[in-house]
Amino acid sequence: MTFNPVKFLREVKNELVKVTWPSRRETLVTTGLVFAMAGIAALFFFVVDQVIGLGVRALFSVGV
Repeated sequence: MTFNPVKFLREVKNELVKVTWPSRRETLVTTGLVFAMAGIAALFFFVVDQVIGLGVRALFSVGV
């Protein structure tokens, strides 16, 4: 089996024609949603961390 770079590039070009590229608006909306979900996840884990920290501090300060 030999490698033919011209045939390979032709096949790559044919496959790229088949790709459905997102519009600028779709890209911006998706990016915004990703940032929003990352912010919500960060806020959720911050609150959970604070609650667990309060619990641990209350647990260990009971005997003091």
